[in-house]
Amino acid sequence: MDIKDHIRQIPDFPKPGILFYDISTLLAHPDAWQVTMGRLANAVRAHHPDVLAGIESRGFLVAAPLALKLGCGFVMVRKKGKLPGRTVRHEYALEYGTDTIEVQEDAILPGQRVVVLDDLLATGGTLAASTELLGKLGGVVTGAACIIELTFLNGRSRIPVPFTSLVQYDA
Repeated sequence: MDIKDHIRQIPDFPKPGILFYDISTLLAHPDAWQVTMGRLANAVRAHHPDVLAGIESRGFLVAAPLALKLGCGFVMVRKKGKLPGRTVRHEYALEYGTDTIEVQEDAILPGQRVVVLDDLLATGGTLAASTELLGKLGGVVTGAACIIELTFLNGRSRIPVPFTSLVQYDA
């Protein structure tokens, strides 16, 4: 099955000149979603994770069912101020400015093996920042994966761990 057949492309969203790759059509197709989860499970299993970390918010849709499938824990990497309780923050540079992500301070135990997941890899900034943040908590980030990779943005070069994507777009 070609997963690309189930990913809708929406031009000029969220602003003019951007081509948005929408996974809602993939999620809505049970066979395509099963195939996607199976292929991700095969890729992620090789990293022997204890915990899968999903990046807000579509990364939750990828990591949570995959964690269930693999028998792993699941943690959320969220934007600042969105998690209850005590958190650990990490500020990182964007093209114009900075952003901050957080994880609950007890989400990862020291030495736990973590794989970071999102729906799409673009420039790689948030995924790279997530690996740093999880390392601050003592996690051992062994890999990262996404459904979609925009290869023309070269985000893979910023990811400090082995990275897998299921489908690639070159423009």
